[in-house]
Amino acid sequence: MASARRICISKKGVGAGLRLSTVLTLVGAVLVLFGCWMPWREAVPTFQQPVYHGGEHTNKVALTVNVDWGEEFVLRMLEILQKENVRVTFFVTGRWAAQFPELVRQMADAGHEIGNHGYGHPHPDQLSVSLNQRDIQRAERVIQEITGRRTELYAPPYGERGPAVLTAAENAGYRTILWSVDTLDWKLRDADAITARVVNRAHPGAIVLMHPLAATAEALPTIIKELKRDGYDLITVSQLLAAGKDDAP
Repeated sequence: MASARRICISKKGVGAGLRLSTVLTLVGAVLVLFGCWMPWREAVPTFQQPVYHGGEHTNKVALTVNVDWGEEFVLRMLEILQKENVRVTFFVTGRWAAQFPELVRQMADAGHEIGNHGYGHPHPDQLSVSLNQRDIQRAERVIQEITGRRTELYAPPYGERGPAVLTAAENAGYRTILWSVDTLDWKLRDADAITARVVNRAHPGAIVLMHPLAATAEALPTIIKELKRDGYDLITVSQLLAAGKDDAP
């Protein structure tokens, strides 16, 4: 009896061991499949890097103006640009465009390029992909309703360019535009200092960042004159991108 009992216990132990082995095998297979699946599920989306400047083998420079305020100086800048026969790229927010549609029409009618600066000027790096995309597309609808044209270039507020920002812009069909020459006009508020920063830092393919300020409007005629004297053609961002492929930082 004792011997038979030992045999029975032994058989039970073998059966339990087989069942445990089977379970572990199944768990292992699930983990393998899960491990293969997760990298695809959690992969960081690919996106185009932002554009900081155009081709380095060109004599062209693009002036840009980011607009979310300063409407009192936008008209003065438009008058100067018209007189100097220069076209620039205005990146306007949707909320500003909705408030000052006539100024946006004047920009477009004068041949300037209109870019997208988001709708409400949030900090894009603090938003998700979906919220960034919603902000971009909301501005797009406002600007398109005013001008009849869809915007294709996006200048993120504050120059923020995290993965969520770049992914949202690409999902919405935009190129993200930054700059290689920053006037720091919002900080300097001095026409001579603003002019010096642009003229001393200008380079082939440069994208120059400005804002509608009194000092910037005052500096603009001299900036244009000095850049032209140095042999630069002043064009829009889209024209700059079409002129060359060198858009890396």
